[in-house]
Amino acid sequence: MPSVKVRESDSFENALRKFKKQCEREGILSEIKKREHYEKPSVKKKKKAIAARKKALKRVRIMEKR
Repeated sequence: MPSVKVRESDSFENALRKFKKQCEREGILSEIKKREHYEKPSVKKKKKAIAARKKALKRVRIMEKR
């Protein structure tokens, strides 16, 4: 659970910005998005394989440029 200590001199906007940054660091927003819709294990596996293929192709392209 993220918590932010607010000083008297801090404005509400600064406190909110700190809180959002803390949430981002802890990965709360990405976790919420991940849990928003259920994905079957087979779909997760397929997405993971596609991502791995894309990453491998990107590496090959980078190596060809050198």
